[in-house]
Amino acid sequence: MHIPESLQDLANSEAVRFLRRPKTVTRICAGVFSLIVFSSLLTDGYQNKTDSSQLHCIFNSNSVACSFAVGAGLLALLSSLTFLALDAHEGRIAGSRFKTAIQLLDFILAVLWAGIWSLGFCFMADEWRHSPPKHFLVGSSSAKAAIAFAFFSIPIWAFQAYLALEDLRNDAPVPYKRSLDEGGVVLTIHSPPSATSPINTPTIGPNTVSYASSALSPYLASAKVPRLAMMPNN
Repeated sequence: MHIPESLQDLANSEAVRFLRRPKTVTRICAGVFSLIVFSSLLTDGYQNKTDSSQLHCIFNSNSVACSFAVGAGLLALLSSLTFLALDAHEGRIAGSRFKTAIQLLDFILAVLWAGIWSLGFCFMADEWRHSPPKHFLVGSSSAKAAIAFAFFSIPIWAFQAYLALEDLRNDAPVPYKRSLDEGGVVLTIHSPPSATSPINTPTIGPNTVSYASSALSPYLASAKVPRLAMMPNN
């Protein structure tokens, strides 16, 4: 099947390639899952009982569970959108240190969110298990959706932490190698002078110690054989 040239250009565009990256897909999924968690509980998370008009949290009337899920979902959504915007402007970020700091922060937050959603899933599931059946008029579907997508968020954030760790390994700076010049030591190899080349006499300063052969020649010269003198007999 022949694909029009315009569709090929669209498939090869920078925006489509950005959306097809694994990191982008995981960030979008994490943001959508967080949106479902906090929006479902924000709309139907507080209901009245069958015998009362007062609003209670659908998780066993525990307002902490609803507040935790709504707050975590909102913050996780904002975190996903922030790093998604940073990924979109990744090419404009100048400086390897700043880029490494962003990748390190991404890894730490991904690990942190994986732990938070693990805790939130266990907390909400336990509170829902202790909730009496048909205790509220509506809201059971919202509670189940929040619990399910809290569980789905755990592998998403764990995989995002893995991708951030791979970026840290791939973009690791070149190890710093110290040269001998930076330590104040300069090694110069002088070849022996030839008959045709002139001898370059090094410049000797007031604080320079010269190790020329002329200074060592008195000590390296061959020892003189002592002469025997005839003493007259008195």
